Amino acid sequence: MENRSRYDVLVFPAKLGSSLRQNSKHQKEGIVSLTKVPRNVNLEKLHSGYLFPEISMHEIRHMEKYPGAKVISLGIGDTTQPIPDMVALSMADFAHALATAEGYRGYGAEQGNEALRKSIAQNFYKDLPVKYTEVFVSDGSQCDITRLQLLLGSNVTIAVQDPSFPAYIDSSVILGQAGDLEDQTGMYQDIEYMKCGPQNNFFPELKETSRTDIIFFCSPNNPTGHAATRQQLEQVVKFAKKNGSIIIFDSAYAAYITDDSARSIFEIPGAREVAIEISSFSKFAGFTGVRLGWTVIPEELQFSNGFPVIKDFNRIVCTCFNGASNIAQAGGLACLSSEGLMAVRATVDYYKENAKILADTFASLGLKAYGGKNAPYLWVHFPGFDSWEVFAQILENTHIITVPGCGFGPGGEEYIRVSAFGHRESIVEASRRLKKFL
Repeated sequence: MENRSRYDVLVFPAKLGSSLRQNSKHQKEGIVSLTKVPRNVNLEKLHSGYLFPEISMHEIRHMEKYPGAKVISLGIGDTTQPIPDMVALSMADFAHALATAEGYRGYGAEQGNEALRKSIAQNFYKDLPVKYTEVFVSDGSQCDITRLQLLLGSNVTIAVQDPSFPAYIDSSVILGQAGDLEDQTGMYQDIEYMKCGPQNNFFPELKETSRTDIIFFCSPNNPTGHAATRQQLEQVVKFAKKNGSIIIFDSAYAAYITDDSARSIFEIPGAREVAIEISSFSKFAGFTGVRLGWTVIPEELQFSNGFPVIKDFNRIVCTCFNGASNIAQAGGLACLSSEGLMAVRATVDYYKENAKILADTFASLGLKAYGGKNAPYLWVHFPGFDSWEVFAQILENTHIITVPGCGFGPGGEEYIRVSAFGHRESIVEASRRLKKFL
């Protein structure tokens, strides 16, 4: 996040801009009346658009400026490899069966298909005491972040890694957990920013971290690509237990871990008493558009009055969500079959090879790039440079989209995030362009 002057500039499509000007004219002429409903004051605190649509708008403007350019997107973390045939066919078969009396299905359980819940528990938590009844299937982990915020309410305090995935902070602002944005620091008041950079091995100084009710922690991290060690996660769990906090652990990129880093917070002793885990099919199975994820809430996790968190989350899910698409869940089951797991792992390996190509490219240019080993992102350092300026220069001179690091928080200044989600030929071409420019 950067200062207000930079983020307050919004670019609207021509038709929308014309409509806004017309409305303004009508208001002056007394033709258009306003409602008496005030704007949500929490939304007024968001001084910018959400990061990734803003990046998309920059891409659109660049393509209008250079209509003949072949723009390569290494920015928004959207997958590009096709969903495996057998997974797509399973969804197609399910959809086709809906046209038959025997195969038609209406509402399913809000918590998710029982077979899929069991498969998630068996495949991702097979050596851990995670029950399938603690697994809630959803339409993606980002949606679950908001549902969890609704569960927790506006009176909790939160801590986030800095830099971190912007949805944690933005949802907290919308729910009323944060104060105003401080222009000088780029930080929201009442949010604890846990600095995570190379100077501290991308792990916060917990001794210097204030106590909060909720701790958002992502590993492998988006955007830095760092996978926390078991020792680091043990410290986080110990810190949460000492302070009576709840960890919301985002493991959306766990499938990319190649070393002995923990893939789940529940691998850490004591975590079931202080942690919730969210995850997704998006980045390991190519379900970014299909939409499927899950949240695990252990039965042991309790609020300060002793009430089980899982019961309240179940109430939220039943009230605000009618369950994930039956078609998407059929695809999820196919992904977790033996054949499906082999296919999606091959796709993960493909993206990891892309990351290696990009990492080698930045190394050859003398630039320090973190991540890429246990995650599909590289976190590239440009010491002394404004991250939006680096983003703009790379886009202007190479027609490559990246993401400015400050969009992930003030700790992201001087960095850009580069995504390895791309076709191999695009990754190779991007490497050639970067070498030529940098």
